[in-house]
Amino acid sequence: MHIIDKETYERFYKEKRLFGRYINHDQLSPSLDDLNNYLFKHDVSENGEPIKLYKLGTGAKKILIWSQMHGNETTGTKALIDYVKYLFTNVTLFDYATFYILPMLNPDGSRLFTRVNYKNVDLNRDAVDYQSKELKFLKSILDEVNPDYCFNLHDQRNIFNPRGSKMPATLSFLAPSEDQSRSITESRKTTMEVIAFMYQNLEGLLPDGIGRYTDEFYPTATGDNFQKLGYPTILIEAGHFKGDLVREQSRYYNFLALYLGVNFILDDDIKSDYETYFEIPENDNICFDLIERGVRIGPNDYTDIGYLYSFHIEGEKAIPFLKEEKRGDLGKFISFKELS
Repeated sequence: MHIIDKETYERFYKEKRLFGRYINHDQLSPSLDDLNNYLFKHDVSENGEPIKLYKLGTGAKKILIWSQMHGNETTGTKALIDYVKYLFTNVTLFDYATFYILPMLNPDGSRLFTRVNYKNVDLNRDAVDYQSKELKFLKSILDEVNPDYCFNLHDQRNIFNPRGSKMPATLSFLAPSEDQSRSITESRKTTMEVIAFMYQNLEGLLPDGIGRYTDEFYPTATGDNFQKLGYPTILIEAGHFKGDLVREQSRYYNFLALYLGVNFILDDDIKSDYETYFEIPENDNICFDLIERGVRIGPNDYTDIGYLYSFHIEGEKAIPFLKEEKRGDLGKFISFKELS
């Protein structure tokens, strides 16, 4: 299948007004203003920030895509806006699908650069009690739209690598489980088929850089519960690409994953075997951004120290800083930079 190369993506589809790890609703608004005529449904967050759902197209297949349910996970938001730009240059797709686009589910967390919402609720663990306004809004969309497919876009930490690989997991996929036994239901099979197709077309571009997220069942998780309700839910986790703290490389691959996934859904002639999903290596978590090896901590005492980048917000930018995560024998761990 044709893959959109990086140069074409940068020239025609990348939304230049969005950049970096920190994106609040104010920064996203200029891109959303272009979609004002397509606003379908809206609400406000716990702290009164707007949450907007857009409807694009009139086709029979209904595809719901949301991002930034964790406010500090912005790569999917950038990739989703890029993908919307792609759709408007390929409008024939609107004859085959109706796209429901929710670019920022958690604007309060986005402004504060936190995982949780204004009331300290993790939206991705609120799919039973529905304590948050934001997840109630998403559930109301699910009930009204009755989508054929859902895409749930996240970011993962730099710690992850595909098992057996010394590369970071730049993308990870998940077909969420519906029960503790991780049963292979029809909804999960459908999800796995989409993911298998995305993986097969991306692994050549990201050798040893694609992982499979743990499918441990979380009783209150959004993806698990939506899958349980019979809505195939494809979870995409954008991760680290070596040397790319702002995740602009990851953004491109996230965009490609959406492009491939939707093309598979809309083209009945493309086939995929759900069992290929299990060929994707499971994620391990043995990565650090920096390891200092053999640090003297006493007269005859040495240790290794592992660091990961964290971020603090200055103005409207996320500024990276290294934060110590682990001490001890880190011989089995890998890092993107080492000091002796």
